[in-house]
Amino acid sequence: MPVLGVIGGSGLYQIEGLGSREELEVSTPYGAPSDRVIRGKLGDTTLLFLPRHGVGHRVPPHAINYRANIAALKQLGATHLLSVSAVGSMKEEIAPGHLVIVDQFIDLTRRRVSTFFDEGFVAHVSFSDPICATMAAALAKAGIAAGGKVHPKGTYVCIEGPQFSTRAESLLYRSWGVSVIGMTAMPEAKLAREAELPFAVLALGTDYDCWHESGEAVTADAVAEVMKKNVDVAKRAITEFAKTLPDPSTCAGPGALKTAVMTAPHSISSEAKKKLAWLLGEN
Repeated sequence: MPVLGVIGGSGLYQIEGLGSREELEVSTPYGAPSDRVIRGKLGDTTLLFLPRHGVGHRVPPHAINYRANIAALKQLGATHLLSVSAVGSMKEEIAPGHLVIVDQFIDLTRRRVSTFFDEGFVAHVSFSDPICATMAAALAKAGIAAGGKVHPKGTYVCIEGPQFSTRAESLLYRSWGVSVIGMTAMPEAKLAREAELPFAVLALGTDYDCWHESGEAVTADAVAEVMKKNVDVAKRAITEFAKTLPDPSTCAGPGALKTAVMTAPHSISSEAKKKLAWLLGEN
């Protein structure tokens, strides 16, 4: 049976209506995830929910333990991973309140560990198409069914934060043709691929960043106000999406490590094997 892992973003700290709900404390080789994982049933699908900033929004984007979050959901049996993220719009047609189904990324983060393979074990996964196309298609349909205005494609530029962009930076990113800007989808996407999880992003537009002709600066208060409206649509979209999860065998992600490992088996240390046993097995 499918197990949908959901990482909730700003404003999305819980999912109501789960059957057989339980809270799980998970330990990983990388430390604790952002908060307890909520496990429950959403129709016939098991759902694992993790608020990336913690309940109450305690953890800033640059300090999130991304590796622990992905590892925790994988250890609990996730077969699909959905990242929900508040974003600024970089295009006039993507108005605040719209949903964007991201398909590409530009990673401008600087201080985050973005791989599980950093100590005595080298692997280079393919990442040209970072999003699972079949998941993205199902997610777009779910967003429409939830009553959202959906943009089925878009490039997400991920900045370090926690500050918002300068106006000059915003205009530069806009010149690159990106669709949205945020602070959390990286390294989630990279780690999901290494964990062989089909991955998709539901981006919730909250503002026009500071490039817009209105000249308004981005503020946390303004973002939070739009997020309140977005979250209801996002929750409905997640419920619809859980009904139509694609077969993992048709998705990008599973099997990503088969052709990625560079380190000779006899050169892999016992420590590295132990640390990655949750992903690669005990052998």
